[in-house]
Amino acid sequence: MDLNGLNVAIIGAGYAGASTAKALSLRGANVTVYEQARQSGEVGAGIGLRPSSMAAFREWGAFDAIAAVSTASNGIRILTPQDELVHAEEWPEKELFGLTTHLIHRRDFIDALMSVLPEGMVKFGHRMESIVDNGDTATVNFENGESVTADLVIGADGISSRVRNALFSDNAPVFAHEHAYRAVFDISLVPGVFDEDDDFRVYFDAPTNRHLYLLPLRHRGQVSFDITVPSDDETWSPAVSREIIVASLTGFDARFEQVTRSIDIDTINCRSAYDIDPVDTWHSDSVVLVGDAAHAMLHHQGQGANSAILDAKGLADALDAASSVKEGLAAFQAARKPITDGYQKVSRSGWDPDALDDGFPGQHGDADDAEPATAEPAAAN
Repeated sequence: MDLNGLNVAIIGAGYAGASTAKALSLRGANVTVYEQARQSGEVGAGIGLRPSSMAAFREWGAFDAIAAVSTASNGIRILTPQDELVHAEEWPEKELFGLTTHLIHRRDFIDALMSVLPEGMVKFGHRMESIVDNGDTATVNFENGESVTADLVIGADGISSRVRNALFSDNAPVFAHEHAYRAVFDISLVPGVFDEDDDFRVYFDAPTNRHLYLLPLRHRGQVSFDITVPSDDETWSPAVSREIIVASLTGFDARFEQVTRSIDIDTINCRSAYDIDPVDTWHSDSVVLVGDAAHAMLHHQGQGANSAILDAKGLADALDAASSVKEGLAAFQAARKPITDGYQKVSRSGWDPDALDDGFPGQHGDADDAEPATAEPAAAN
């Protein structure tokens, strides 16, 4: 269908919303993004943008903006807590797309995405209050008193999506019985770790189910860490102390323990780990979910942001090939949902200590054609 003149309202200006805005505006749609925050911002640490995601940015003319604030990475290394190599593997899809994974700080990623959107496309200070599905259109009402009616409303408003809760599913986020501590530190604090490569590193302590994820951000002179540990405290943003952070890596390589003792505690972002159960229906005739609103997943396989980006590409492609919005939304769900259902499942299962010779379970080949993963969810810790 011809997207020229199609009025699109996107709720949320995170990875999914900004990527979808870029993809659809390039096809001629009249896009406005509504973000509840007063200004752009993203806390946390680093993420990896896979070759398929970088290929989407290349298609949208955004590759250079992303590459300028990221570090190209060859692959993944899985290691013991004492820094002994268990398995090394290149990123999937490198040959398929002729690109590699780029490691980037979340804030830099959002800033880069915003920089490639037309000025004025994103309207801040718009928190959705309610949504009415009119059939061929939908109307969104905001807490600031404004409202908008659009041919297509896209819920890109994250794991606690108001769009999803209002129209598609009232299932609450599911606690994974884990806490994740995230921050960045100077690369000089881990001498010898990244002397020869910029591989993403996973240090896995199977007996205690503790994980240390290290992403080199060489362009910043930094390393991003994510320490994930079992916890029964389901507070969304738990309080964190020096003692808790140090204890999280007790018994790991001394260099990593030392980082927890020296890093500024105020820079550490602490979050409980949540995902959602698969949502049966993502769309009506005029409203659709993308990204975490549709399929929030745990972070263990690094597919959250990448799935959001590929949702944006998949939605634009499906609408472009369809004869109507209704047909395009159905085709989008049919293509993407089996893949993200699989990623949700394998991410929930975590790392299998008996299968560490595969760094990317369920993730080999073209992400748009991949078979869904089959791993069963692990019991909560």
